[in-house]
Amino acid sequence: MAALYADLDALRASAADVRIVTSDGQTIAAHSYVLASASPVLERMIDVARRGGRGGGACTVRILGAPSDAVLAFLHLLYAARAEEAVVAAHGPQLLALAHAYRVGWLKRAAEASVSARLAPGDAVDMLKLAGLCDAPRLRAACARLAARDRAAVEASDGWRFARRHDPTLEQELLQLLEDAGRRRERWARGRASREAYRQLAEAMDSLDRIFAAADDDDACSAGGEPCARKGGGGGGATCELGLRLLMRHFAACARKAAPGGCARCKRLLQLFRLHASVCDRTEQDQPCRVPLCSHFAARMREEKADKTWRLLVKKVTTARAMARLAVGRRVPEVVAVSWARYLSSSKWAKLR
Repeated sequence: MAALYADLDALRASAADVRIVTSDGQTIAAHSYVLASASPVLERMIDVARRGGRGGGACTVRILGAPSDAVLAFLHLLYAARAEEAVVAAHGPQLLALAHAYRVGWLKRAAEASVSARLAPGDAVDMLKLAGLCDAPRLRAACARLAARDRAAVEASDGWRFARRHDPTLEQELLQLLEDAGRRRERWARGRASREAYRQLAEAMDSLDRIFAAADDDDACSAGGEPCARKGGGGGGATCELGLRLLMRHFAACARKAAPGGCARCKRLLQLFRLHASVCDRTEQDQPCRVPLCSHFAARMREEKADKTWRLLVKKVTTARAMARLAVGRRVPEVVAVSWARYLSSSKWAKLR
């Protein structure tokens, strides 16, 4: 301790004009110009103490509500004018409270970051209370994430039991945070599922273009054969093409498509043809599209205005298709690919930040 605060001891050996009194009665000599330049609250306290004093000796300032070790660490950081990681980590919650009370902004931010990084489930409720008292939104968000990720451990803590018995407001706040986290995870899951659906539809549109490409195209695949090996056509693309081929074979042989009510699989294929006509970027004059019914559906859409839901679907699929084309040929760093694969395979992906 003496070695850690050697700079404070050296300055204290000079003419100190302030005495800091802690909660346990310990007295610490300090310099008014250092404290006043670091904290406007201490500056006013020193001014009031001097005006109320009778002699020209050292004035007394009380820093209460924290252990003497935390107060000594607080003064050491004010003298050093920088946040030393080891000191902040040793007295994080106390320094956060002191920095908030005496309006030392840079120290408050450092203490809030340190407490948030070292947060444990057993301390989540207590730190949530501290975050409310010290106006620390970053710490509050960290407590909410931890409670949502490990709710059982938080509910088994002494802080949670104390809040349930004596602080219903804090308990209600924590329950509200958990409910908001659950809704946020559901919203993320819905958004991810919708983006995946749009991506698959965009892939189906590209597969239709490949299936019905011109015969002289080197990358073309015949509509009646097996999926060919194309550059970038393996994996999901080949599976999508195979599914479309099977659906078209069913459409060609289905006897229910003209019956009352029709066939659900045939209707699905017609909807895919209509969607392709909506997103097709080939014009009749430039390069006619070989996908069946593309020009027919395009003419119908020019005559009949599509509803709002269909226009939104077309917009989303067009965006997904454009983003997929931009991603072609881009090499993803190995560390990113491994991290992304681990993220997709995890069952708890929605609980991540």
